[in-house]
Amino acid sequence: QVQLQESGPGLVKPSQTLSLTCTVSGGSITANYYYWSWFRRPPGKGLEWMGAIAYSGSTYYSPSLKSRTSISRDTSKNQFTLQLSSVTPEDTAVYYCAGDFNVYCSGYGCYAESSGTYEYDYWGQGTQVTVSS
Repeated sequence: QVQLQESGPGLVKPSQTLSLTCTVSGGSITANYYYWSWFRRPPGKGLEWMGAIAYSGSTYYSPSLKSRTSISRDTSKNQFTLQLSSVTPEDTAVYYCAGDFNVYCSGYGCYAESSGTYEYDYWGQGTQVTVSS
């Protein structure tokens, strides 16, 4: 059973860089055809896809966040990391990491190929990040 766990600071100051790590257990992040994404849900709003890293190491980003987002991985630790720079209070949200097999990536998102949605098979529990001085 693949399990994901987010970790990182719960409070970040405006203009700083938010950094979150997702630790994957029960499966390898380099396993063929698996994709690993970051999502967030701001208070009172819907789920937003932020970006993904593929089993190959290729990365994909939301056009609206691309200039501020970087996703990387540490294969030795089976982890992938989100960095979001120049944060503002509007970046306050619950952040989730998720993974799935056979994901289709377009210029706007990486979708579970089985459903064409963001209904990935594997999700972390989510972590609250508040941007405030």
